[in-house]
Amino acid sequence: MTRKTFIAGVGMVPFTKPGANESYEKMGAAAVKAALVDAGIDYDAVEQAFAGFIYGDSCSGQRVLYEVGLTGIPIVNVNNNCSTGSTALLMARQAVETGMAEIALAVGFEQMNPGALGSNFLDRPTPADRFEATAEELVGMSDLPTALRLFGGAGLEHMKRFGTPLDAFAKIRAKASRHAARNPLAVFRKEVTTEEVMADKVIWPGVMTRLMACPPTCGAAAAIVCSEEAARKYGLDTRVWIAAQAITTDKADVFESGDMRNVVGFGMAQRAAAKVYEAAGIGPEDVDVVELHDCFAHNELIIYEALGLCPEGGAAKFIDDGDNSYGGRYVVNPSGGLLSKGHPIGATGLAQCYELTRQLRGTADQTQVEGARVALQHNVGVGGACVVTMYRN
Repeated sequence: MTRKTFIAGVGMVPFTKPGANESYEKMGAAAVKAALVDAGIDYDAVEQAFAGFIYGDSCSGQRVLYEVGLTGIPIVNVNNNCSTGSTALLMARQAVETGMAEIALAVGFEQMNPGALGSNFLDRPTPADRFEATAEELVGMSDLPTALRLFGGAGLEHMKRFGTPLDAFAKIRAKASRHAARNPLAVFRKEVTTEEVMADKVIWPGVMTRLMACPPTCGAAAAIVCSEEAARKYGLDTRVWIAAQAITTDKADVFESGDMRNVVGFGMAQRAAAKVYEAAGIGPEDVDVVELHDCFAHNELIIYEALGLCPEGGAAKFIDDGDNSYGGRYVVNPSGGLLSKGHPIGATGLAQCYELTRQLRGTADQTQVEGARVALQHNVGVGGACVVTMYRN
């Protein structure tokens, strides 16, 4: 990194179930306006903008930002599957650190439909076709929706390799619900017990119940990134800065290792995390709070290990020791995560940024992790891309 970059402002709208939401341009604009207010600047000060979404026509980013202002700045539309929001943030950070902009904006939004994710283009190969073929070879279950089969298969791989019990995933979901109960922006705020998760509708016998999967939701979030020079000029908040950030894509092991964990991004996450720890000069032992991509409870479990929060094969003990929640070694997904907060795809990475920025400012209210100084973010999209970000105060 060539220049220090700060998170000067963040904004987010409450996530909702599909059908209970406003349209995407209203949600996105509301999140941007909230971030501008939080930063204490007008939209005229923003020099570049990066808008993330996956379900929308081209230039949806312009449609959102034209609701905020018509200033003629470059607006780049970003689509990187479920890592879209954090990819937009990475691009905004790159613009600032390289001197292409003094203040840049990242916004993510999604207006989703109920039900499993699917392709809008049925007359051409899907980008996930090689992943689906690998899953067919390793686990079968072709009657299940793609995301469920991929991430459930990764969890099954962990169970077979390390003897991980099914209730480990249920404990993750129960923990998510306890955290979300403190978060007024989360969709699902009802607490559930491990036993209730285990007793919920079975969608893959021996592997997953319905509560272990996140639902489609709608929402938006945004962040303002600035340089030190801009912070001095406008009197911006410099408490939170991006200490390191990395984006990775798949290597050959995703299709050749015979390991379903790699199919959903375990290797990508390991490599991104290693780059971030090296660049920041500190390791996982220094992290206080984590927001990671728990689209399924199974993914949260395997990512504990990919990020180095616990040894490989040690996730079940990590959970049983309470090291993923308040009072333990780390607090993972204090927002409630995707499982309880919701997963409007384009917004997810920036909603993670929203939560972690407030944590490091000490303004996270009921979700506050006491004394948080170092925060880690993980956001992954199968297909594939993984973004890992470290924030510091």
